[in-house]
Amino acid sequence: MQNGYFRLMTAPGGGFGVKFFPPQEGGEAVQTGEVVTWLDAQGLAYDLKSLRQFCESGRELTCLLSKGDCPAINETYQLTVSEDHMTATVRFYAPSENGKRMSFNEFLSDLRFKNITSGIQMTLLQDHFQSDGIYCTDFVVAQGKPPKPGRDARIEYCFNTDLRVHPTVQEDGSVDYFSLNIINHCHQGQVLAKMIPQEDGEYGIDVYGNRLKPKEAKKAYFKYGNLVELSEDQMEIRSTVDGHVMLVDDKVFVSDVYEVENVDVSTGNIEFTGSVQVNGNVASNYTVRASGNVIINGVVEGAHIYAGGNIIISKGMNGMARGSLHAGGNIVARFIESATVVAENGYVNTGSILHSDVSAGDEVVVNGKKGFVTGGHVQACHKVEVKTLGAEMGAPTLVEVGVNPKLKEEYSELQKEVAELNKALLSAQPILVNFAQKRGMGVKFTAEQIDYLRQTAKTMEENKQLLQEKNERLIEMQKIFEAQSRAVVEVLGEVWPGTTIVIGDSTMVVRSSYKYCRFMRIAGEVKMAPL
Repeated sequence: MQNGYFRLMTAPGGGFGVKFFPPQEGGEAVQTGEVVTWLDAQGLAYDLKSLRQFCESGRELTCLLSKGDCPAINETYQLTVSEDHMTATVRFYAPSENGKRMSFNEFLSDLRFKNITSGIQMTLLQDHFQSDGIYCTDFVVAQGKPPKPGRDARIEYCFNTDLRVHPTVQEDGSVDYFSLNIINHCHQGQVLAKMIPQEDGEYGIDVYGNRLKPKEAKKAYFKYGNLVELSEDQMEIRSTVDGHVMLVDDKVFVSDVYEVENVDVSTGNIEFTGSVQVNGNVASNYTVRASGNVIINGVVEGAHIYAGGNIIISKGMNGMARGSLHAGGNIVARFIESATVVAENGYVNTGSILHSDVSAGDEVVVNGKKGFVTGGHVQACHKVEVKTLGAEMGAPTLVEVGVNPKLKEEYSELQKEVAELNKALLSAQPILVNFAQKRGMGVKFTAEQIDYLRQTAKTMEENKQLLQEKNERLIEMQKIFEAQSRAVVEVLGEVWPGTTIVIGDSTMVVRSSYKYCRFMRIAGEVKMAPL
């Protein structure tokens, strides 16, 4: 492939003109504008209409410019350097028939004069100068080397940090709520996390020979609570006790377990930094509050259970219209009846839900033998999976997916904070500008004024950094909301009329009974499709 080009030559019949050479093997044709620019640079007169006709003919023709001898014009070139100084591109123009070719060394001298010293593409240049010439063709004559970014340090956790394990469904359809394996047991001296140190990047260089600094690799730091120790070389953290380990907001916690038979008049309310195991029942009106997991092997009746981690109730929850479960992680119970249930960042897994208000940051799965959700309000961020939804007698049942109330609240607060920061930055800017103007006029300031201005400038920089962090978080949350719009409700059995399905900001009231179906948000409406 070779581009078309032009050359000043003696015209047939006398005089001289521009001879056009058509492209070969799919090359680009000569553009009239490029010829005009070159002729203007040489101070040569021409008839634009004739020049365009000859140029666009696509044939090897000579457009007469003037009588007399063809002037001697040496080979020329056009050099372009990209804005980031990483690429220099050259485009050569042929000498007239009695002009001279530029030499390889002459061109290198020109490059050095223009301070282009790095990444010279010698092979391409030699191809041009050792041949008849490559004209009207852009090619890279110098190429910079971009900096190689470093690798940030990271922490490798030596325990399972993704506790999305669900109860096992037996062959008879029942659910084994004991075989969960969602607690990370650890032993004294056990390594919990390792530090993978950062790797520095490599400097780059532009075509002018300037060194380009790579992005600095970030360090990482262990975050951990009590019962965890740092190794002597500071590259590992270990447990100091036998217990269980959790990762909460990138912080490693190890806690032992407080164990009781029942929570009733004999124990009173329980509040414990760690995990709590109740081998029996939790009586009505009592409260269990733990920073770790709460495991209850019996029944919860009208009580309040709070856990920073997971809540596991092997025999279910009868809230008596006043009890509640609130977990930072997952909630697993044989049944949920007349209760308020919140799994902030995890899932809810149960055999049935009756007249309850249930909310999960991830999903709600109702997979018991009957697996029904009847009455109340069930809400999940990504998915609700149920066997029977609603009731034949028409008990009002609302299922809502694609929302996370906690995230929505955070997003609203962030928007307010961003507005306040922008307002603070706008109010501080005139103060600094006014100070700079007065200083330029020779105005003297008191020590108190200088301290005030320094504090204003410091606060302004801190607000700029804080604004950047909050804007980045807003972008992250917008991506989360976009993913939530793909939430679904899956019915593995039957959905009854009178059930309301809400996905994002779209609502559908089920008018007829359907079996084995899925509800999704399509084109702004809730639609039903078969499983």
